Amino acid sequence: MLLQSWPVSARKPVFITGATGYVGRNVARAFRRAGWQVLGLTRDAAKASSLAAEEITPVIGTLQDPSTWRRAAESAGLLIHAAADYATDTQELDQSVTRTLVDIATARGATVIYTSGVWIHGTTGSQVADETTPLAPAENVSKRPATERIVLEAKPRGIVIRPAIVYGRQGGLTAALFTDQPVVGDGRNHWPMVHVDDVADAYVRAAERGTAGGIYILTDGATVTMAEVAAAARRAAGLSGPVKWLPLAEARKKLGAFADALVLDQRFSAARAQRELGWCAVRPGFIDEAQTYAAASGSEK
Repeated sequence: MLLQSWPVSARKPVFITGATGYVGRNVARAFRRAGWQVLGLTRDAAKASSLAAEEITPVIGTLQDPSTWRRAAESAGLLIHAAADYATDTQELDQSVTRTLVDIATARGATVIYTSGVWIHGTTGSQVADETTPLAPAENVSKRPATERIVLEAKPRGIVIRPAIVYGRQGGLTAALFTDQPVVGDGRNHWPMVHVDDVADAYVRAAERGTAGGIYILTDGATVTMAEVAAAARRAAGLSGPVKWLPLAEARKKLGAFADALVLDQRFSAARAQRELGWCAVRPGFIDEAQTYAAASGSEK
């Protein structure tokens, strides 16, 4: 069932986990700009004032203790999970928080949106994958298909967003590319990418138009190799010399399974998001404005 846009006056608040994180913060900003009341979860009380300055109501709590944020979540008509905690068992905690959010949404008749990612597809090679492509998740997201299913079966409406590698503004995963750190792999793999502002716009559109049980891949459609991305970032940062590559075997010793995710060779279509949400990526690609993204990277800690 395709849901129509909700009048702003009729909306309950949106509750967002990870509201001071990379994706979560930009999603929270987008909902506020769209006229929503936004409740943003942060574990860092020192960052509460920065949320308030953006007209986002801070909720101080931790993913590990739902009692610190349950009341806020129960007051919302839309629940968005955009947080990750890498200090514990990330996947187990992610699934536990997702179950709690879905339980609240079911009891309150709210919508829940889950932040997944394209690593759930594993390597696609030369194939342009979409939401119907069988999953082959990287090891570091091996439990994510089960977590997605919890959301997709939620009532009255659960939605899954699968962003490609997100860039822009604070930088996220791409921030390290503007430093002299070595890059994992040999550069031959393709990185699907999408600007964080385009991602945030898609969340608002999914909330207002998304299909119950819908999955939406978000990518700008560019086909670029890691070598091209890393070289562009290095030039933009004013670094001399060629890109420094870290062989995968060595990277695994430092990063574990995360290293394998970084060298996935992937290509994707965002046709479903375009068709159902009226969404398309409109920000300049990473390589096109790498210097702009280098200047913005790391702007918020």
